[in-house]
Amino acid sequence: QIRLADSGGGSVQAGGSLRLSCASSGVNIITLSNYCIAWFRQAPGKEREEVALFWSSDGTTYYSDSVKGRFTVSQDNTKNTLNLQMNNLEPEDSAKYYCAARVSTSISRCRGYEYNLWGQGTQVTVSA
Repeated sequence: QIRLADSGGGSVQAGGSLRLSCASSGVNIITLSNYCIAWFRQAPGKEREEVALFWSSDGTTYYSDSVKGRFTVSQDNTKNTLNLQMNNLEPEDSAKYYCAARVSTSISRCRGYEYNLWGQGTQVTVSA
């Protein structure tokens, strides 16, 4: 059984940095092909937003316009984790962040599709 566990959230001031981690257990999907692994966030009263995507087959990444240039996805195969480095954080980045995964035949079937594997979420709070 595949499980995802996300961690690394916390409270920082605007301009600060945090690194979130998504650990895969049961099966290390991060090193397998054909997995979309994404970071989502949801703030109270707002819709869930996909902020970053990692395609496990070749390491391709995508970022939403709201985080492009500030957030970076990287994989740590020795720890079976996918990291989301968040720099220059803004109060608008405050949300609960989730990593999620789904198997897919193509990266084109990652964005806008339902994910069936989810971490429990980790809170990020950025103060002005």
